[in-house]
Amino acid sequence: MEVFGGFMVMMSIISLFLAVVWLVMPFVVFAIKGKQDRTLEVLETIEVRLASLEAILKLREPGRDQTGSGGSSGPRSLEDVEVPSVSATEKNDRETSPAV
Repeated sequence: MEVFGGFMVMMSIISLFLAVVWLVMPFVVFAIKGKQDRTLEVLETIEVRLASLEAILKLREPGRDQTGSGGSSGPRSLEDVEVPSVSATEKNDRETSPAV
């Protein structure tokens, strides 16, 4: 009978541990999901900024000086470039996350 009692104590300790893990796990999953969504937003803004920098570099001619005396009507600096912004409703329309 001592073996059975010891087995029951061990099972109760394991079940208590599993219950704690079961209760904490959803909070961990949703915290990770929130961080992943924030990282995606930051990555999208970085991608837009990088595209605007590439557009500036493509418009510049290699022989022209930095003052922009080439007569071109293109943007000369980052302040001249319009960066498109994406609203939250447009993001939700483009990509929908599945319900969990």
